[in-house]
Amino acid sequence: MLIVGPRSAGKTTTAERHAGSVLRLDRPAERGAVLADPDAAIAVGDRPLLIDEWQLVPEVLSAVKRAVDQDFTGGQFILTGSAASDLTQSGWAGTGRLVRIALWGMTGRELSGATAGPGLLAAASDPTAALPEITDGPGLRDYVEQALRGGLPQLAQATSPRRRALLADAYVEQLVTRDVEAVADRRNPTLLRRYLRVLAASTAGTPAVERLIEAASIDRITAAAYDDVLDLLMVTQRVPAYVNNRLNRLARRPKRYLTDPGLLGPLAGIDERAVLRDADLLGRVIDTYVAAQLRPELELTSPRPQLLHLRDTNGDHEIDLIVEQPDGSVIAIEIKATAAPTTDDARHLRWLRDRIGDRFQRGIVFHTGPRSFQHEPEIWYLPIAALWR
Repeated sequence: MLIVGPRSAGKTTTAERHAGSVLRLDRPAERGAVLADPDAAIAVGDRPLLIDEWQLVPEVLSAVKRAVDQDFTGGQFILTGSAASDLTQSGWAGTGRLVRIALWGMTGRELSGATAGPGLLAAASDPTAALPEITDGPGLRDYVEQALRGGLPQLAQATSPRRRALLADAYVEQLVTRDVEAVADRRNPTLLRRYLRVLAASTAGTPAVERLIEAASIDRITAAAYDDVLDLLMVTQRVPAYVNNRLNRLARRPKRYLTDPGLLGPLAGIDERAVLRDADLLGRVIDTYVAAQLRPELELTSPRPQLLHLRDTNGDHEIDLIVEQPDGSVIAIEIKATAAPTTDDARHLRWLRDRIGDRFQRGIVFHTGPRSFQHEPEIWYLPIAALWR
């Protein structure tokens, strides 16, 4: 098993709970033993053996490959490492031998302790499921506070706003000065930080590349390189556009997200007051927050769906997020920073439903009001808290 995720998402902590023994390659003595004889080093210890920070000694992968080829018993090894670590960079993709699992930041389900049972997407995929009954969801200010707190454990569980701000600043500094070096040739930290700030300001949007490079004062080649690095570090995500042969004139530009809204504070220079005073910013923050709640749900769904978005070239129709199953069926999602959603907020969902027919499983309008309700069988109006209630 290969566990990947943003830095400080809790990969090692989580893996240690499931490991029989641990080999930490950030410790000089253990790293030296692997360098001296990787086959012997991984032969000892109870299974599964957690090999943490494997990228510090890439040679260990060849030893793992040899061990797995000799014994196909599942669950022998757990690999964790830098957020950007990817086996393909080492020359071994692990195809047929490793299961890759992405570990994102903590969700509302985890922070509230409501982790038992299937998630909301499982219910939404069932056409016979009843509307989740919620009558006392949090208010808008609560959602904004939760969004800016983020899901990275150190930030989400910080004991004060000041400590959280200091930790977030340190996280960004580590990211642009050191983490990037693990996955790419040396980058200019000043330019990378500037570009990351531009991306943060554009989160939950579909900005043109020309607009991004102009705002960051960098060239197209540099922007493309930074995009790849930041996606590999799982700090940003480009959500592809939905494609369906029953629909015409669909835009193909990806939707860009900062994967953890807790980094919006240090990167965009915003706080709760600024978000609540700017309607456009508020919409972006809430959209980014909901997307962060959905990614772990998708990771746990089998077969694994794909996260997409929809926008037509005329701008007449736009759907914030689409969860597409491998069979082509979809759950379409609108995200509204309003406590009083109306049926008009689902107009794009109805438009999609009428055009793709039975591929439309469910429409969901997430809102910041307290109650769930519905006006038609296929579309639910749900407080965002339904994701963990």
